[in-house]
Amino acid sequence: MDELLDILDLFADLGLDGVVVWLFRLLGFVTILAGAALWLFADVGILIPAALIIVGLILLVVPGLLFELLELA
Repeated sequence: MDELLDILDLFADLGLDGVVVWLFRLLGFVTILAGAALWLFADVGILIPAALIIVGLILLVVPGLLFELLELA
């Protein structure tokens, strides 16, 4: 976990924190769409689509919060 925070701190120092956050948000949005598509159009049960939607929501929220916490520290 410490290495991840070091990498995020490096991105913040280089001024690339906004780009990284938006890439993770885009990945989260695509993951949510994939989960919704599996739930609506495929017969795979509910566990896989629900997991994809939850992971997508996490990818939307967590990167921005990590950079905000790094700025406070």
